Amino acid sequence: MNFARIFGVSRHRLTTDGEGVTTLVAFNGCPLRCKYCLNKASWDLSKGRDYSPELLFEEVKIDQLYFLATHGGITFGGGEPMLQVEFIKAFRELCGPHWRIVAETSLNVPFENVEALDPILDGYIVDIKDMNPTIYRLYTGKDNDRVLHNLKWLLVSGDPKRIIVRVPHIPDFNTDEDVARSREQLNALGVVNFDEFQYVMR
Repeated sequence: MNFARIFGVSRHRLTTDGEGVTTLVAFNGCPLRCKYCLNKASWDLSKGRDYSPELLFEEVKIDQLYFLATHGGITFGGGEPMLQVEFIKAFRELCGPHWRIVAETSLNVPFENVEALDPILDGYIVDIKDMNPTIYRLYTGKDNDRVLHNLKWLLVSGDPKRIIVRVPHIPDFNTDEDVARSREQLNALGVVNFDEFQYVMR
């Protein structure tokens, strides 16, 4: 059976993950090791609970009226949701076409995952970190080649308005000038929706 490890299900989120009332489902497993990761629980596969798509659907369908009335639905985050191709495809079959499904993703995944999930997803919240490959590598421990390839493909294969790109100012890693430069480069690629903010270290 198709199972995924999930460390959090957060209901009644309003305009936090796109349109309407949403439920955030956070998967374990991430290819990145960001220095200021907000969800380090996603790194530890011993945390969380194993769900089948059927079990998750039974748990979240209590909010179906909210989803339908507000054009909301499920935001898959984590961790990295786009590592969970078969799970998300099976979940879409259960919930049908009327719930919005959004992926909160780094896009640092194989292209075939993006290609497989794109017909199923209604939107993306892409955490780009920084366009500068050196800054990205220092902060995440990975290269951003996949990120840029996948983002460019998404921008030309569908409506760019379905994509929100997060461009954070990360203390000790980038500057306001780096953020402005990243935004300019992303805008040139066709990105129209940005979420620009500053990490608050605790």
